[in-house]
Amino acid sequence: MRFLTGLRAFHFVARCGGTTAAAKAMGVSQPTVSAHIAALERQYGVQLFVQLGRRLVLTEFAENLLVVTNRLFELEDEAHDMLSEAYGIQRGHLRIGAVGPFNVMPMLATFRQQYPRIFVTLSVGDSSQIVERIRDYHVDVGVLVHGVDDELVHSIPFRKQPLRVFAHRDHPLAARESLRMADLEGADMVVREPGSTTRSVFEAALDRAGVRVNPVMEIGSRESIREAVACGIGIGVVSDIAYIPDARLRPLPVTDLDAHSYCHVICLRDRLRSRLVVAFLQLLDGLRAGMAGFDEEETPQEGGDTVPVGNP
Repeated sequence: MRFLTGLRAFHFVARCGGTTAAAKAMGVSQPTVSAHIAALERQYGVQLFVQLGRRLVLTEFAENLLVVTNRLFELEDEAHDMLSEAYGIQRGHLRIGAVGPFNVMPMLATFRQQYPRIFVTLSVGDSSQIVERIRDYHVDVGVLVHGVDDELVHSIPFRKQPLRVFAHRDHPLAARESLRMADLEGADMVVREPGSTTRSVFEAALDRAGVRVNPVMEIGSRESIREAVACGIGIGVVSDIAYIPDARLRPLPVTDLDAHSYCHVICLRDRLRSRLVVAFLQLLDGLRAGMAGFDEEETPQEGGDTVPVGNP
């Protein structure tokens, strides 16, 4: 029993990213979790984690051990689901990975309303990281801005997201009531890093229109793009849901811009046996129906339009 307790502590620390989050998920104190990890390392003469600053990083041995504990506690989750089926979902731990907060937070708010006793862990990363965490069982559900072409992954279209071009309020184009793509010719642009879905979709739209812009800065986050544009460095592009009104900024009404990304929710197909995962996915239809801008006929269906795994 002590052996399983130590394995459980290791498993939760590895998947939650630290002893504090693991303790909260397990319903015990942080010192208790640390003591279980130390006892496991001492008993078997192994090192499971390396402290890098404030982060705990798994050793190579621990990475291999995690593969085993993923299988072990996945079976435990299935047993729990079977035993609790007659009483509905009363407790558990759902791990979500997302490329940003904008789509996932309404999902989590609705999930919390229906399942207030379920503990949720949200990790944020780029698309490649989220898909890797899904495949490695580090997270249960992922929220991306594209589908994933992988026979092991179940991908559900959630929302069509038009792109929005914006500029500093004093930019010459900001005073125009109507713009065409051609008006962006030669404009200084602040762009996302290579592999960004938003960047690739917008660049495809520029190519179709025969327009060339002048990328002056490459930045790896939406928030930094917004601040760069607010400082007058160049024009920016984000999905409409990620655009935050700001007195320093003006959205540019580019009437012939036809460019969209598509939010998808993903999980491993074999995780569709999990009642927690299924409960989360069942919320999507109601949320999607209430979102402006969703067009079911135009949104790629599962197995439809996908892009290589990159960044949002």
